[in-house]
Amino acid sequence: MSDQSNTPPKSEAAEAAARRTPKVEWDDSRMRSTYANVVNAASTREEISVFFGTNQTWNLDEKREVTVQLSDRIIMSPFAAKRLWVLLGAVLKQHEQRFGTLAIDDGNRVPEVLGGSDRTN
Repeated sequence: MSDQSNTPPKSEAAEAAARRTPKVEWDDSRMRSTYANVVNAASTREEISVFFGTNQTWNLDEKREVTVQLSDRIIMSPFAAKRLWVLLGAVLKQHEQRFGTLAIDDGNRVPEVLGGSDRTN
């Protein structure tokens, strides 16, 4: 009797890679969800801090002041921040391919952090 299964045979290299790759189990038992429509970041040599909040100003008064209620701060190493940057870039690229380009500026200039000059002429 034959002992063949319907799964294709794996190469030795693929099997070795599978043994080295850890299985990730996502535990969301303590996760909370927070809405943010404002984000900012700051850094030191050792860490990157990303701040999330919500713009609470619905109608600007004559002072033209905006209130942002900060809700969360994520502190990470520069290495983790770079991985986050790459991951978010990939997710946004997929999003724009499906739904169209996201304009985050007035369309006439590209912010300096995105590789453009943030000066108005």
